[in-house]
Amino acid sequence: MKIALLSRNKELYSSRRLIEAAIEKGHEIRTLDVLRCYMNITSHHPSIHFRGEDLTGFDAVIPRIGASVTFYGTAVLRQFEMMGVYPLNESVAISRSRDKLRAMQLLSRKGIGLPITGFANKPDDIPDLIKMVGGAPLVIKLLQGTQGIGVVLAETQNAAESVIESFLGLKASVLVQEYIGEAGGADIRCFVIGDKVVASMKRQGAEGEFRSNIHRGGSATLIKITPEERSTAIRAAKTMGLNVCGVDILRSNHGPVVMEVNSSPGLEGIENATGKDIAGMVIDFIEKTAKYGKTRTKGKG
Repeated sequence: MKIALLSRNKELYSSRRLIEAAIEKGHEIRTLDVLRCYMNITSHHPSIHFRGEDLTGFDAVIPRIGASVTFYGTAVLRQFEMMGVYPLNESVAISRSRDKLRAMQLLSRKGIGLPITGFANKPDDIPDLIKMVGGAPLVIKLLQGTQGIGVVLAETQNAAESVIESFLGLKASVLVQEYIGEAGGADIRCFVIGDKVVASMKRQGAEGEFRSNIHRGGSATLIKITPEERSTAIRAAKTMGLNVCGVDILRSNHGPVVMEVNSSPGLEGIENATGKDIAGMVIDFIEKTAKYGKTRTKGKG
């Protein structure tokens, strides 16, 4: 197979591992910087160009699109879909998962466990917004934040009001969520491929840090998940429409709650923690499922 890897840096661990796994299994793989791709949007003959070359002949595309380039990255991916190339994750599903509010509303509609969440742009009654999610302590998130940036833990009512007012003063929309204290600064990353959780790890935040992001000093260890957690992760992935994703779950007193569904999950932490060849599993999945024109959305949306 001829595979396109949409990645801005082929030296990153995840990109490097996917390239190695594809070559090992006898496939041709080419890395394309999504921002350097440009498109000819023509009826019946859509095309993508890269450094003067018309890109043709690809059987599958693996999108590793950073959050900061979601809009342009999904446009390029949609063009591949219109050309009949099989996408590992579809453009619509990636856009859906990157919109935190839309993602939570979709998960809520399917009855998937979530932390109590409020959303506001210009509330006239901030104390009522805080009360709505159970009061302080609570977590306040910028809608556009990624990797723990724009996420604040407000431990008191006064602190919560002050942070919310500050964010709203910047004309930002905010999510206000209950703080799951019993999770102890840890979450579970479930790596989903197709309809299976193929690996899972516990991410523990550094001392004094409520965010468990590994690049913020957190640690990752192997963990055995419960059947309910496994079911929650698979249902969350299906709700987003993602074939491959990382589902981040907290263990709360009222069962597993989903914090985020990541459409471009990193491979380094999960491979090191579990010792599994996740990159190889991704390529295996593409081998089994890739088919010309096999896109549910056909580039729509």
